Amino acid sequence: MSEIKPFRIDIPQSELDDLRDRLVRTRFAEELPPDPDAVQTGPVPPGWERGVPLAYVRDLVERWRTTYDWRAHEARLNEHPQFTTEIDGQNVHFAHVRSPHPDATPLILTHGWPNTFVEYLGLVDELTDPEDPADAFHVVIPDLPGFGFSGPTHEAGWNRHRIAAAWAELMRRLGYERYGVHGNDAGAYVAPEQGRQNPDNVIGVHVNQLFSFPDGTPGEFDGLTEQELGMLQFLQSFNAEMSAFADLQATKPQNLAHALADSPAGQLAWIGQLLGNAVDPDTVLTIATIYWLTNTAASSARLYYEDRHTEHPAEPTTAPTALASFAYDFRPVRKFAERDHAAIVSWSEFDRGSHWAAHDAPDLLVADLRRFFRGRG
Repeated sequence: MSEIKPFRIDIPQSELDDLRDRLVRTRFAEELPPDPDAVQTGPVPPGWERGVPLAYVRDLVERWRTTYDWRAHEARLNEHPQFTTEIDGQNVHFAHVRSPHPDATPLILTHGWPNTFVEYLGLVDELTDPEDPADAFHVVIPDLPGFGFSGPTHEAGWNRHRIAAAWAELMRRLGYERYGVHGNDAGAYVAPEQGRQNPDNVIGVHVNQLFSFPDGTPGEFDGLTEQELGMLQFLQSFNAEMSAFADLQATKPQNLAHALADSPAGQLAWIGQLLGNAVDPDTVLTIATIYWLTNTAASSARLYYEDRHTEHPAEPTTAPTALASFAYDFRPVRKFAERDHAAIVSWSEFDRGSHWAAHDAPDLLVADLRRFFRGRG
């Protein structure tokens, strides 16, 4: 079952016709009129206080129905070599692009929710064929189990640890003995576990977030700077105002899945709550189309459930770790991060970029990946 098979996206026209028909018949939700005096005081932009605005959904549905060209985007996705393989009973879809430079560093990049392998495709050329061959990577970009073209999961237990083990097997099958790992969002949970599980193979762990929180230890706030206390306030505000989706998916993921499997507009709105305006409209629609066509709303949500209902190691990770922290994203407090990760060797903070830095600050992300991994192989 270790065969690696070439894969090409080729959606039957009947499925696209069905999607368009459903979009034509969308019944939109009602909403209260926006507050004209609203100002942004936390992580939620004005107009989004109660959730994804009707105007955001209506505009994107109209674009999806009338001008968005899936076939054109399908062709662009297919410009990158793609494959599938079965690992631990699960289909895994991935892009694999080798650098023209034979000594390039292998790098596996793990996306987050509600994204797909699309998150990193815009980085492929810069990563694989830079001006300086010393900065080159052989790139592997899988769809998480239960996401996109990896298709739904079919059994319980697909948490960050099982995914990390699957990625180790994937890299072994591809012939990579030593490699770097990167992750964003859910991928930033998986990547450190790759380093923990495979210290002889992983040369370094690069992430956009280190999700390290106060744990109730007496005196844990002692010595924090005013800036760090402000970061904790932002964290509290984020958890209070932006984490409803995470709590639902971690407790009863199937509740909403029935609606998302039946309504493409609902699927679009559900992923739009995090993608928002940080990702360009056609990319949002490409991601939404992939979720719709693969019917992976339920299985992608289950990742949150599986991870919450799993016992996690208490010991800190020890692999060399790098953080690239972007301006409009979760910003960790270093004291807590170092409690959970004992070998943080690089800590970069940027004045732009969001939770989706691969989309809106790709130059910064690529530069930080190059800087961290140069010479580590």
